[in-house]
Amino acid sequence: MHPPLHAAEPAVTWRNWAGLASAAPARVVTPADPDEVVAAVCAARDEGRRVKMVGSGHSFTDVAVTDGVLLLPDRLSGIRGVDREAMTVTVLAGTPLHVLNDRLHALGLALHNLGDIDRQTVAGAVSTGTHGTGGRRASLSAQVTALELVDGEGRLRTCSAGTDRDLFAAARVGLGALGVLTAVTFAVEQAFTLEAVEEPMPLDEAVDRYDELVDGNDHVDLYWFPHTDRALVKRDNRTTEPPRPLSRSRELLEDVFLANTVFGWVNRAGNAVPAAVPALNRLSARALSARRYSDASHRVFCSPRTARFREMEYAVPREAGMEALAEVRALIARSGLRIGFPVEVRCTPGDEAWLSPAYRRESVFLAFHVNRQTDHTAYFTAVEEVLRAYDGRPHWGKLHTRTAPDLASAYPRWDDVARVRDRVDPDRAFANAYLDRVLGG
Repeated sequence: MHPPLHAAEPAVTWRNWAGLASAAPARVVTPADPDEVVAAVCAARDEGRRVKMVGSGHSFTDVAVTDGVLLLPDRLSGIRGVDREAMTVTVLAGTPLHVLNDRLHALGLALHNLGDIDRQTVAGAVSTGTHGTGGRRASLSAQVTALELVDGEGRLRTCSAGTDRDLFAAARVGLGALGVLTAVTFAVEQAFTLEAVEEPMPLDEAVDRYDELVDGNDHVDLYWFPHTDRALVKRDNRTTEPPRPLSRSRELLEDVFLANTVFGWVNRAGNAVPAAVPALNRLSARALSARRYSDASHRVFCSPRTARFREMEYAVPREAGMEALAEVRALIARSGLRIGFPVEVRCTPGDEAWLSPAYRRESVFLAFHVNRQTDHTAYFTAVEEVLRAYDGRPHWGKLHTRTAPDLASAYPRWDDVARVRDRVDPDRAFANAYLDRVLGG
């Protein structure tokens, strides 16, 4: 007998972080443990409703939208277990990454790599292929050693490289199509310190030296300001020296006030007067200065992001990365588009998750942004056409226009994912319009 559902609520409207997707579900449930997730899925099936769990809403697509039963992850949070012999930590899937990072640090542990935003839930970050740059493993999903999920028939399943390997390979970047994640086991390391060196650089120099920079450092992030010839290069390397973090006042000034508040003002000015965007970008690029600091790894990997935006990101084979960037640069120059946000460039090793954009190929990820008030359509559509020609694969949590028929050829294990999906969710309890578009019915 299933336990009673916790806190069933009347229908509400849910919106994602960027404001691009919303849902008016028939019911909202806040499960506190896997048994309550099982009960919610079974109840939804009995009612003939679909069910989705949202994360923090940081995905820019409508991947989590449902008109059925919406599961909120707020109470499905915390560390379930620590295995210091195996160096793994099992965490409930609704745990926000910033909470996990702080708790791991208190235990003297850390994840090997992180992206630059830590507001996502563990389930959302893993399911959409959230990633950082460099390292032996760049994505969160590549650091997963086991998953626990509730399948489309309401059964609680576990999978790993040794148990139900196909489900594990498919669900590590599963888009919520294979089940509701309830717990995730990560490989962890002893806590470590990263030294960050941030340096303005001519874009041509950064491009010419890109392979040298990537191969000579643990983690490299490059930001190019459109309409300029300037870039910012951030290099993060492990160090055994004592941490030398930024002072709190400097952090507030540079990372909160300048990088978010002032940047937001500059973008609003660009919205009001689009012709001024190139000059504003040149001003921003000239204002960049070098800095060096060191701190606990998660504090160096992740940065505050309060200025809301829209984003598209594509992974192309590493050997094509700089050529693709050059073509995008030429596109922007001739198009008349006015782009106020930097283009971010990261390089990752290949991994083994079947739907990972970096599946079995070293990749350069190119990320494109506009502020929340800007129509992204023309910019993203034009850039997407360029990157598709380089065998690009879209980041699942970011905006794109791809559909199942043309995505299938980009992923060698596409048919295997479909086979696993048929097995664990034959009635498509977790489907929605987004999954119908990108995976098919």
